[in-house]
This record gives sequence, C-alpha cells and structure tokens, in this order.
Amino acid sequence: MTGGTVRNPASAPAPAPAATSAAHRRLTLTSSVLGAVLVALDGTVLTIAQPALRHDLHASFAQVQWTGTGYLIAVASLLVFAGRLGDRYGHQRMFALGMLGFGAASAGLWAAPGVGWVIGLRVVQGVFGALLQPATLGMLRAAFPPDRLGMPVALRTSAIGLAVAAGPLVGGVLVIHFGWRSVFLLNVVPALVLGVLALLVRAPAPDVPDPDVPDPDVPHPYVPAGQRTSAVARLDLPGALLLATALICLVHTLVGVPERGWTLDGMAGLLAAAAAAGAFVRHERRTADPLLPPDVFGPVAVRAALGLLVTASAAMLGTMFVGSHVLQDVLGLDPLRTSLTALPGAVAMVLGAPASAVLMRRRGARETTFLGTGLLTLGVLVLSRVDGGTATAVISGGFLLLGAGFGAVMVTATAVLVRQAPVASAGVTGGLQQTALNVGPALGTAAATTVLTLSDGTGTAPALTVLACAAALGGLFCVRLPGADGRSPGTGARCAGDIEGE
Repeated sequence: MTGGTVRNPASAPAPAPAATSAAHRRLTLTSSVLGAVLVALDGTVLTIAQPALRHDLHASFAQVQWTGTGYLIAVASLLVFAGRLGDRYGHQRMFALGMLGFGAASAGLWAAPGVGWVIGLRVVQGVFGALLQPATLGMLRAAFPPDRLGMPVALRTSAIGLAVAAGPLVGGVLVIHFGWRSVFLLNVVPALVLGVLALLVRAPAPDVPDPDVPDPDVPHPYVPAGQRTSAVARLDLPGALLLATALICLVHTLVGVPERGWTLDGMAGLLAAAAAAGAFVRHERRTADPLLPPDVFGPVAVRAALGLLVTASAAMLGTMFVGSHVLQDVLGLDPLRTSLTALPGAVAMVLGAPASAVLMRRRGARETTFLGTGLLTLGVLVLSRVDGGTATAVISGGFLLLGAGFGAVMVTATAVLVRQAPVASAGVTGGLQQTALNVGPALGTAAATTVLTLSDGTGTAPALTVLACAAALGGLFCVRLPGADGRSPGTGARCAGDIEGE
C-alpha cells in the first residue's frame, strides 16, 4: 500500500518497463545535476571574468555590476511562476526550454558587441535560468519515490559545491588563455545537448494510470474528486506579477546596499516590496487558483525548511563576503591564496552532502539540521576571531565547518521540501526553494555590509557575530522539521515521504 492507494497485482510493471524506468531515473538525475551545475558554474566564472570584460568593453563599474544584478533580479522574480509553468506543462518541457534558451543566450553573450548587449542578454539568460532551476527539482520529485529522494538531492548539492569551488579556477584559466568571452562559450554545447535530450527522451507511461506514479513530463489528471490541479487551474498571472514586483524591489534594494549603503531610495524599495508582498498575500487568499496552493505552503515543515534555507544561506554567503575581505584586504592574500585557504569549505560541502543524506535517513531531518546549523554557527564564530596572527590551518578549519554545516542544512531542508511537495505542485516548491537561496545571500551580504559600516574602525568581528546569530536562528526552524519517526512537533502528522516509503 502506498499513500493509501491499493495496487492491483496484475498491474505490477514487467521487468523490461522497470529497467526502462530505472534508466530514466538515472537520466533524470544526470540532467538535474548537470543543469544545476551549469547555472552555478556560470555565476562563479563570470565573477572572475568581470574585470577583463570591463576593460575590453570600456564599461563602468556600475555597468559591470548590472551584468550580475540584472541576472539575479530576473531569476529571483520568476522562479515561483516558472515552477507553476512546469507543474502545468511538464517539468521536462520547462527544463528543455530553459536549457536551450540558456545556451542560446550564452552564445549571444559570447558575441556581444557592447556592455549594453551583455546586460540585456544576462537578463534573458536569467529568465531561462528561472525556467530550468525549479524543473531540476520537479523532475526529481516525479521520477523518484519520496523515500529515495535524499541521495539524489545530496548528489545535486555536492555537484553544485564542486562547481562553486572549481568556478574561479576554470574562469581564471579561460580568461587568461582565451579571453572573457570564453566563459560564456563554456555553457553553449552542454546546455544545447541537455535541452535536446530533454525534448527527445520521455518517461515510459505506466500500464495503468496511478496517481502515485505520475509521468514526470505530463501533469497527472487523476486526483481526488472536488480538487483542481495545476493542469486545469488557471494561471495566476496577477499573483505572479505581485510576487515578482515584491522580489524585484527587495532584491534590487539588497544588492545595492554593499555599494551605496542604506539610502532613501533603498528604504523606499523596502516599503514597495512590503506593499507588493501584502497585496500578494491578500490576493492569494481571495483567488480560486492561487499561485501558491494551500497544500504547498500549508505544512509547517515546508515553512520551517524555507526559513532555514534563508537563514543558512544568509549566514554562509554573508560570511564568504566578509571572509574574502578579511583574507585579501586585512591579511594581504592574493585571490589564488584566498581561494585555496577557503577551499576546505567547498570540499566539506561536496563530501558531506551524501553523508548528510544518510544521517537524515537514520536520524531524521530535525537532528541533521540541528547538527548542520551548529557546525555553520561554529564556523562563522571561528572566522570572526581571525586576525593577523591566526594560523592558516585555523582559518581553513573555519571554512571547513562552514561548508559542512551549510551542506547538511541545504541537503536536508531541500529534501524535506521536495518530499512534502504534492507531485502536481513540485515545480512551485522548487521555485520557493530557489527563491530562498537567492534572497538569503542578498540579506546576509546586506546585513554584513550594514554592520561593517556602523562599526567602522572596529574590524569585521561584529559583522560576523551578527551572521553567527543568523545561523543560530535557524535552530528555531529545525525544531519544526520531522524527526526520526517522521513526525513534525505539535502537528501529529508524519512527513509525506516517510508515509509513502513504508
């Protein structure tokens, strides 16, 4: 029995279809991992290429900054709506469209004649990136049973960590030997190949329609009577516009803080974001076909996992921002030595993600995220004590704790989100997860910059202490996640994945 549905023994899949299904799962996992890696690698190599780009195109610092800001705003504002499109039209189709568009935009960036073209094409690239990112999680949710999602999510996280670690090295080699345009050409062939494969390869259809085993490309029409699914519900365009407006105002304000500080324009941006968010909540409560269905955002474990991703990513990326400043401007390390000193963090994230999946399966999400939050907090505190006399091994140890803790939190919180997601709303859930991971770093960097400005002359310790508090705040969300028995405290309910995995 699965999810309360009695299966007909006569409808059990034959050996050949089962093998085909296993092959499709492997292909789905490969596509999901490579898609996430391509996006992560693109962002890190561009950071290395920006100085050469500015010099070659005679661009200003503000224009170069917009090559990153424009992309981030486009992605963050569209992720949830893109996830809803995947729920309605198929995640595999959205993944294919996103990959093909991402590759085409990358080719255009390679040939861009001026910085204006670069900024515009980066926005286009962000739009297609928003289409493919929720789809990478939506495809996993459709292809794997809920009780087997932990390791695929962990492998995806490890691959992202590896891409982030390798990005500066790859970008440096490409820029030195082939110029800044080569970092965009790097994306073109893999993106086009993955996009074409996603269009050509389809999952085998089940012999008998089964709501627990959906086609990962086609939203399943078999649902309980009286409930509407994403396949028949209207697209909530007003809700998508309000949410996009709120996120655009929020992200644009936060990414400007490190350069401009808190200005009147920044405060106005926050007020506009709050007003749009309030209008969005009001609209969602009244519309018959909300962008965020109640079964997506209703479970307490979902809200806790999203909150945990925001606090952990804020602490992690805010600390990396401050740590880079400490290593280069205070300790006088060059970019290469800075990367090598911080490398243990990426290694810990890559190796620790699969271990976190195993620990989550044995001890539950609550204990795993408590451990991850503790390691993350400790890592930030270690780095907050760094000065000119601190040994390199101690600094690297702080980054190692940082990477191990963040990896555990990211794997576990993402697995909880994907497990809890109804198949018909897996894309929206993936969009929420990606939105949390875009908003969190902007919050962390803005908070760190604000404290650095207010504590001028007292060093970086106050800023890192604030970020350590943000990491520790995640513990409040950890207690709301399922334990080893699959139950969330105070709800009496068990995690969907644990029920279906029995």
